[in-house]
Amino acid sequence: MSQKHHKILIIGAGTAGITVAAQLLRKDHQMDVALIDPSDKHYYQPAWTLVGAGTFNYGKTVRPMSSVIPKGATWIKDYVEEIHPERNVVVTREGGEIGYDYLVACPGIQIDLDGIEGLKETFGQNGVSSVYVDPKYTYKTLKEFTGGNAIFTQPATPIKCGGAPQKIMYLADDFFRRQGVRENANVIFATPGSVIFGVDPFKQTLMKVVDRKDIELRFFHKLSRIDGPNKTAYYTITANADEPDKLYHNRKELGEKQISPTEVAIPFEILHLAPPQSAPDFIKRSKLAYQDGPDKGWINVDHYSLQHKEFPNVFALGDSAALPTAKTGAAVRKQAPVVVENIFHLLQHDDKLSKGYEGYSSCPLVTGYGKMLLAEFKYDNVRDSDPLISKFVDTSKEQYSMWLLKKYGLPFMYWNLMLKGRA
Repeated sequence: MSQKHHKILIIGAGTAGITVAAQLLRKDHQMDVALIDPSDKHYYQPAWTLVGAGTFNYGKTVRPMSSVIPKGATWIKDYVEEIHPERNVVVTREGGEIGYDYLVACPGIQIDLDGIEGLKETFGQNGVSSVYVDPKYTYKTLKEFTGGNAIFTQPATPIKCGGAPQKIMYLADDFFRRQGVRENANVIFATPGSVIFGVDPFKQTLMKVVDRKDIELRFFHKLSRIDGPNKTAYYTITANADEPDKLYHNRKELGEKQISPTEVAIPFEILHLAPPQSAPDFIKRSKLAYQDGPDKGWINVDHYSLQHKEFPNVFALGDSAALPTAKTGAAVRKQAPVVVENIFHLLQHDDKLSKGYEGYSSCPLVTGYGKMLLAEFKYDNVRDSDPLISKFVDTSKEQYSMWLLKKYGLPFMYWNLMLKGRA
């Protein structure tokens, strides 16, 4: 094969891309597999919440990309600019057109700092931070906090690891108590959603955590604008503006100003946010993405086989795929084997593809230092906890053993099993 054409071309060398490449090559070490990714470094981002709370070393979350590219795979260190699935071609910035027999699209997700007015101008200063981007600055804001409103907020867009905005909030509450400043603080979680978490019984446990920590919840609150220098966050109330019982839980006096019946301005000392997120631009403008509707901009794949609905030699998994489940590394662990199995089906001219992915994802919900519950679920918000683990531990309750899993077990599994194609 020419370097301008590969049997299997993978866009993205993140969790999904590396895992799929490793599994393909474990099945056939002579397979022509290429990955396109411009990054020099590979990050274990699930630990960034712990970094933001000062309980994990940032340096241990990063390794050279060259060290995780599977042996036998070709690494194309370049940026994707265009995808032309009707011609089986990807166009890169430096290398031009690269052809493929099969394409696996898993480029991850991009942070959209332009998605909220004033965010880009104030991000990384004025107490505005995100563990999604710079967890070290988040930890700095916690250490410097002496009192006032500490707001943690969720965006209206899909995001990777939907539980992260809560996890850093629970850890921050613990941190403030250890520092002796919690009595001077209001801890607020503002979300455009209607519940703290969508899956039972984890929701009930989290509501108990919220009450124990005396955290204020604000539902149907969408962050629309940030005035960093004046430390003010503006929220649009998207529903039930005249029904306080549906908007607030553990409501506090925050010094807010009602701008209109559907807009409120809340002062803050620190503001942690999960920024708006989307598929990369080259995905959004390609024929792989939905062009309209609720999934606009995300890759149009079958929810169970992960095969593209219009281009049968294309598969997608990970954060950019339009799948109605949480965007997590745990989801990738269940998606990757289905993609690999189905590619081999097609290679053997077998059109009977596996429909084996049932929407599994999990969210390790850290609720404080030394406490975690493990929310596992599948499509339609149905609980899907591991039957073996559940024999010994109730993962819907806060457990020290689950904290150990989060801090030590999952990173080990990631670097040594998932990225090696063994898990």
